[in-house]
Amino acid sequence: MTHDDAGRPSRDEVLNRACFCITLERPALETALRRETSDPQLIDALLSERPHLFSNAPVFVSKEDLAAMTVVVEALEAAAETPSYQEQVLSWAPEIARRDFGPRGAFMGYDFHLGDDGPRLIEINTNAGGAFLNAILARAQSACCREVREAFPVDGSGAFEAAVWRMFLDEWASQGRAGQPGLIAIVDDRPTEQYLYPEFLLAKSLFERRGVEAVIADPTEFDHAGGRLSHRGRAIDLVYNRLVDFAFEAEDHRPFRDAYLDGAVVVTPNARNHALLADKRNLVLLSDPAAVRALALPDRHERALAAIPRTILVTKENAEAMWADRKQFFFKPAGGHGGKAVYRGDKITRGVWAHVSKGGYIAQEVAPPGERRLRVDGEVRSLKLDVRLYTYRARPLLAAARLYQGQTTNFRTPGGGFAPVYAA
Repeated sequence: MTHDDAGRPSRDEVLNRACFCITLERPALETALRRETSDPQLIDALLSERPHLFSNAPVFVSKEDLAAMTVVVEALEAAAETPSYQEQVLSWAPEIARRDFGPRGAFMGYDFHLGDDGPRLIEINTNAGGAFLNAILARAQSACCREVREAFPVDGSGAFEAAVWRMFLDEWASQGRAGQPGLIAIVDDRPTEQYLYPEFLLAKSLFERRGVEAVIADPTEFDHAGGRLSHRGRAIDLVYNRLVDFAFEAEDHRPFRDAYLDGAVVVTPNARNHALLADKRNLVLLSDPAAVRALALPDRHERALAAIPRTILVTKENAEAMWADRKQFFFKPAGGHGGKAVYRGDKITRGVWAHVSKGGYIAQEVAPPGERRLRVDGEVRSLKLDVRLYTYRARPLLAAARLYQGQTTNFRTPGGGFAPVYAA
C-alpha cells in the first residue's frame, strides 16, 4: 500500500478503502467444491460449520508490493542455503534437523503486513495452511463491474493444481525416488477436528485425480517396522506433514521419527525445512544488518531482508529492558504457531510477562497490518489484513489475504476470513 510520487494514495489503497463490492459467488463456490470432491463432508463443513472462513470481498495489492514480497522470499531462501547461516540456525535446532534427505518443504508460507514503506515480513510458516482452499476461493469470484473484470481476470486454467502436483513430485524425486509415490498419507493430530480439515479432503482429491491413492490419518494409526512406515498394513511412500511437532518428539509421533531417520519415507515438510526457515529465532539473525552482511548475499537480497522487522530473543538478562520497551514489540513463542500465545506489548500484563520473561520468546518490532474497509450487515467496518505468499523453492504458487479483527489473524470475524488477492 504505497503512495505515488505526488503523495496521492495508490490504486490498491483506494480500492481497499472504497470498494464495497461482494465478489464471492457462494453458489459458484459450492459448484467449485463439488467439482473438486464428491465428499459431502467437505461441502457441509466449509459452507455451514465455518461461516467466517471466507470473506465476501477481495484484497487489492499493488504489483510492486507483490514483486517486493517475492524478492524477500528469494532472499530468505538464498540465505538458508549458505553454510554460515545453516551452522548458526542448526545450533539451536533439534538434532533431527541436521539430517538432510533432500526435500525443500511443500507449501512454505510467508506472511506480510503492508504499509506506506512497503511489505514487512512478520512470519514464516513451514506447512502453511489454506492454499487449496484459496485456490477454490479465487475461482468462485465474480467481477463487480467491467473495470474490475478487465483489470483482474480470474485464472481458471488449473495452473495451481499442476504446480502443486509438480511440487510433490519434485519432493519425491529430491530424496532419490523414481516415478511417483503409490500411497500418500496426509497426517495431523486428530485431523477431522482440525479447523482446516476440509483442506485435507481437497489435497486427497488432488492426489487421487493424479492417480495416487491417499489417506488422511492420525499419527496413532501408523507403525514403523521392517524398514517401512505403514498405515493399517499398507506401506506409505510420502507423508504430507501437517503436524506442528516437526521433530517428532511426541511419543505418538515416534513411528514417524524412526521412519524419517531411516529414510524409509519421504516427509514434506520436515524437521530440517522448519529449522532452516520457520524457527522464529532465525528472525533474530535475519533482521540484524551486520549478521546479514556476513552472509555475503547479492546486494538485492541483502536490501530485501530489511523488510524483516527487528527481532530480539527475550532472555532473563534483557527482560527488564524489554519490559520498558514492550510497547514497540509483539512477543511470540519461538516454537509457536497459528498465533497462539502471541502478545502485543502494549496489552501485555505483568502476569503474562512473568511467563514471557523466562525465555523461549522472541520480541518482534511492531509492523502495523494493512486495512480493508468492508460493508458487513449494512455497516462499514475496517478490518486488519495480512498477505500470505504460498511458495515452493522460493517460487510463488498463490497469494491470498486474511481479514480479521483482534490481536492476531483468526477466523472468527464477521466479514473476515481468507480473501483472494488482486494485483492492482
